[in-house]
Amino acid sequence: MVERVLGLLEEKKYNELKSLLESMNSADIATILGEIEDEDMTVVYRLLNKDAAAETFAFMESDLQERLISAMTDKELQDVTSKLFLDDTIALIGEMPAGIVKRILRQADPAKRKLINELLNYPSDSAGSVMTIEFVDLRENMTVAQAFDRIRQVGVNKETIYTCYALDEGRRIRGLVTAKDLMLNDQNTLISDIMEKDPVVVNTLEDKEDAVKKFDKYDLLSIPVVDQENRMVGIITIDDAVDVMKDENTEDFEKMAALNPSEDTYFRTSVFKHAKNRIVWLLALMLSATVTGLLITKYENAFAAIPLLVAFIPMLMDTGGNCGSQTSTLVIRGLAIDEIKSRDYIRVLWKEVRVAALVGTALAVVNGARILIQYKDFNMALVVGLTLICTVVISKMLGCTLPMVAKRLKLDPALMAAPLITTIVDTCSIVIYFKIAMKVMHLS
Repeated sequence: MVERVLGLLEEKKYNELKSLLESMNSADIATILGEIEDEDMTVVYRLLNKDAAAETFAFMESDLQERLISAMTDKELQDVTSKLFLDDTIALIGEMPAGIVKRILRQADPAKRKLINELLNYPSDSAGSVMTIEFVDLRENMTVAQAFDRIRQVGVNKETIYTCYALDEGRRIRGLVTAKDLMLNDQNTLISDIMEKDPVVVNTLEDKEDAVKKFDKYDLLSIPVVDQENRMVGIITIDDAVDVMKDENTEDFEKMAALNPSEDTYFRTSVFKHAKNRIVWLLALMLSATVTGLLITKYENAFAAIPLLVAFIPMLMDTGGNCGSQTSTLVIRGLAIDEIKSRDYIRVLWKEVRVAALVGTALAVVNGARILIQYKDFNMALVVGLTLICTVVISKMLGCTLPMVAKRLKLDPALMAAPLITTIVDTCSIVIYFKIAMKVMHLS
């Protein structure tokens, strides 16, 4: 499709290209614009009608939006931003450089600019920061016919009309009604008779990650947002909830890989910033690994007596780290989706101990058989086997304990992921290995 678009551009068949664009989904157009040169991108974008241009713009990545805005006239920028929903405008402003933000605000009408400034005052991690104020409000004493009239009157500029909210005079939410409810009931039916009372709500200052979890728990398409006085001020829609989930998952992945989270995309983040995000944890883990080196040096007499002991150190350390990583990944995921609670610690620990016993025994038997066949050394097979069992048990206990302790301390469980657990388990496995070896082989 990219080649076809470029071919029509090169041949200057603009009418044919415009017809092609009109038949395409806005998300697909945004993808194509991201794959062509800036000059061609601007030409193609200007062939879109105003509605399609605004919708396509909302689907673009922030770096592509920035490049396009730089090529736009003030009139074109005004046409696009005036048709963006308010939450999309807020998201755009949050990702643009100061110069472009000034241009966007300059083109906005005073009323919209005031709303933008109000929404930007909410903390970046709050539900208020991702809500939109573009929703349909009704009164519970309206009939279905009056509700439809209200939707026709104001719905064209609202982000969603599928779910409407019944408010009282003080803008406190009384209930919600869906388009399906309205279509399937008689025109004279009162909203109060068909609305869902006491709907699930979130507060403007509630953590946005906690807020979007309710979409999954209650199977919602949107959720109302209320202020400190319980007045409805906006809604969070499912598309914004998905964006929050994606951002939170990305942040967790970065923390689990011992990276400081980056607020920008991979390509928009400078080489220096990438290095800065990685070096702190790498330094901490590298320096902590010196403990393992000191322990190995401490047992140099055991190496001198039985050099074969050295051969199994990498395998024991790697196995312990891998087992801890498996457990921590499952527990961190469970905590993230509220499948596991802090109060479940004993249950989780008991389950992981039993899993570790089975896994450790299986690994010990296989390794013991290998050592007997390869080296014909029963004592070495026994030492490695017992060390494996102990290491696996300890690593899995740490893998479930550290994330749950972090959760209890109001820290992100993702901080207690593979790199940190591996470093701790390495130290434990070395100590266990040589303690067992000195007992079984009667080393001093």
